[in-house]
Amino acid sequence: MNITSAVFVKGIRGTDPLVDMPHTGFIGRSNVGKSSLMNTLLSQKDLVKTGKTPGKTQEINFFLVNKKYYFVDVPGYGFANIPLVERQALEKLIVWYLSLPLPQRKIVLVLDAVVGPSPQDVEVYTTLKNDGVEVIVAANKIDKLSGNEKVAAMKVIANLLPQAHIVPCSSKTKEGRQELLDCIG
Repeated sequence: MNITSAVFVKGIRGTDPLVDMPHTGFIGRSNVGKSSLMNTLLSQKDLVKTGKTPGKTQEINFFLVNKKYYFVDVPGYGFANIPLVERQALEKLIVWYLSLPLPQRKIVLVLDAVVGPSPQDVEVYTTLKNDGVEVIVAANKIDKLSGNEKVAAMKVIANLLPQAHIVPCSSKTKEGRQELLDCIG
């Protein structure tokens, strides 16, 4: 896939999803660099809002890409620097989005390659695969690992997420950008 255009369309909190075009949803734990990775893929620095504290994304944000697809920034799960009630509302929002009956949807599960998959990551991956959703695993922050550490991290991810299509990538160095776009497109 070659990105020629990308614009923010709207953010939602559980109503009125855009379903007129195929979706690629980006999901992952808070603080894995999901929004930064999306900006790297879209070749735009600040289109997808990023934050230094976990839990910045508090709604489902739709970006129209090439006037043919939506890239969907889904709030992060797990730790977020927000009150428990708000965190629970975000978890419900995530489940709502993932359960929408969309005919054409892919999910990019963004992991921190340094930390590896959490039990929540494994659960999300397994649930999506069991529901027949195409899942691409983006092992982000790979630039923080040495050559041997990269090999070891990829083995851990492959063992915990069987049959996953794993793309090692970095928002900082753009490693894996084109491979990930090719998987999405």
